[in-house]
Amino acid sequence: MSLFTFSTAGIMLAVMALTTYFIRVTPMAVFHRKLENRWFKDFMFYIPFCVLASMTFPDVIYSTKSLTSGVVATVVALIMSWRKRDLLTVAIGAVLAAVLVEYLKIVAF
Repeated sequence: MSLFTFSTAGIMLAVMALTTYFIRVTPMAVFHRKLENRWFKDFMFYIPFCVLASMTFPDVIYSTKSLTSGVVATVVALIMSWRKRDLLTVAIGAVLAAVLVEYLKIVAF
């Protein structure tokens, strides 16, 4: 018998909705007036980017067969993005770097 039924799906959906609602409403309930602190506003601006990076970065490193190709692809992507390349070019460059490192490891050994 499956543990995932329509009733458990409904419960999970309700918990996710309440969690999302709580996260969105709590700052409005705590801060009744407009925030004037520039440091805090800047800090809150970068939170979504930091959370996204912390969630995706480990998967980027460990998404290939070896740690080496993941690290090389990440370094290539960081360098290309630092040099203001567009997203598609950065993605293609990182994939090519990972494939090249994997190919060189196969050929070398």
